[in-house]
Amino acid sequence: MNTCIISGNLGADPESVFTAEGTQIASFNIAFRSSKDKTSWVKVSCFNRLAEVVDKYLHKGAKVAVVGMLDQDKWEKDGATRIAHKVIANSIEFIRTDGRGFDNGDDDDIPI
Repeated sequence: MNTCIISGNLGADPESVFTAEGTQIASFNIAFRSSKDKTSWVKVSCFNRLAEVVDKYLHKGAKVAVVGMLDQDKWEKDGATRIAHKVIANSIEFIRTDGRGFDNGDDDDIPI
């Protein structure tokens, strides 16, 4: 079983791209406290309808909880192999936003 649950704050506004087939992919980084005095970051990616919602409603500083699968990117740069872990989101719950993008300006939790 590969399930990851993480909560934290977005470090920047989400970025969206579309594949040649028209699939929307939204990505963002979440900062979270990994130990008492250390902040860590993880990249989150989501697809299709979830990507649309993320692109429309989330922004830098928003606090979210993400449930998804842990994945790994691997590439070569300057002759060295690089590896980065990321989360492929299955669901995202809005914990706190400043209301930007919401029709009612409400700051309630909004599960996705």
